[in-house]
Amino acid sequence: MKRRDLIKAAGLAAAAGAAAATAPAHAAKKIRWKMVTTWPKNFPGLGTGANHLAELINEMSAGRIDVKVYGAKELVGALEIFDAVSQGTAEMGHGASYYWKGKSRAAQFFAAVPFGLTAQEMNGWLYHGGGMELWEETYAPFGLVPGAAGNTGVQMGGWFNKEINSVADLEGLKMRMPGLGGEVLRRAGGTPVLLPGGEIFPALQSGAIDATEWVGPYNDMAFGLHKAAKYYYYPGWHEPGTTLECFVNKEALEALPKDLQMIVRSAIKIANQDMLADFTAKNNKALEQLVTQHGVELRKFPDEVLQKLRMLSDAVVREEADKDPMTKKVYESFVQFRDQATKWHAVSEQAYLNGRNLG
Repeated sequence: MKRRDLIKAAGLAAAAGAAAATAPAHAAKKIRWKMVTTWPKNFPGLGTGANHLAELINEMSAGRIDVKVYGAKELVGALEIFDAVSQGTAEMGHGASYYWKGKSRAAQFFAAVPFGLTAQEMNGWLYHGGGMELWEETYAPFGLVPGAAGNTGVQMGGWFNKEINSVADLEGLKMRMPGLGGEVLRRAGGTPVLLPGGEIFPALQSGAIDATEWVGPYNDMAFGLHKAAKYYYYPGWHEPGTTLECFVNKEALEALPKDLQMIVRSAIKIANQDMLADFTAKNNKALEQLVTQHGVELRKFPDEVLQKLRMLSDAVVREEADKDPMTKKVYESFVQFRDQATKWHAVSEQAYLNGRNLG
């Protein structure tokens, strides 16, 4: 009897061990991460894009990682998230890389370059043209691992309280515009102002700024910018395919098991695709509402203005590239890819759209 009891006890122990080995991964201790963003909490498109990314990570990991999202100013200021993640105050940040010009000039190329790459072209460069490797190299000194986490597509040119009929109308214009586009505006005689999203409407309404760009109809209507400016200009020459980013603290990422590291990276990539689809679907309806329901005056920048801005943009981007070796390295890769994409899209995307619009 004792021998049988011993065998039975051994069997039960073995079964328990096997059950523990095959227990669901979510039974392990939950990893809690914080994501800080440059966007107002739950802001349509951008803020909800950050929320969606957190949900993807939580669900794909079966709850092994729990990511909590903090909007701008909830944990740190909108433009403080880069340092917060670099220093480990939070594990993830969600924003746009052109905000970090003061950290690295090269960072601007991974968000938007005036007259640069469209959303589809940006994804091509990043995923299959060497761009992502350069982005990781750019952020490595800060202990960050970046990823493309969304795209707005071609943005609007912005909201203005006066008509833009010539280049002269840009003289003295105080306009909210970040990144390389802001420097182009400066060369054209304007004054670029860097403001986080939550501060744009009051600045425009009070006259602290004369004009602003933000994103496009979907986001702009959510901010109520049509209540503070009359003229809505296109195209968004300064942001032809703005890539949003999620950067992760490198130590925190590498501390995860390999499967969770892959889940985090894959979720970021999924979020990148989803946000572009979201903007593409919702900008259509929002633009119609702005024009038909709110009486917004939709205007195209005159060709003279676009030609001048294109000339200034080429000069600004070249000069920026010459300021340090890393920026030059990124610039050369970016321009080479843009030139190749331009030739291909002349006989594909652009040619098709021209044909579709013949009427």
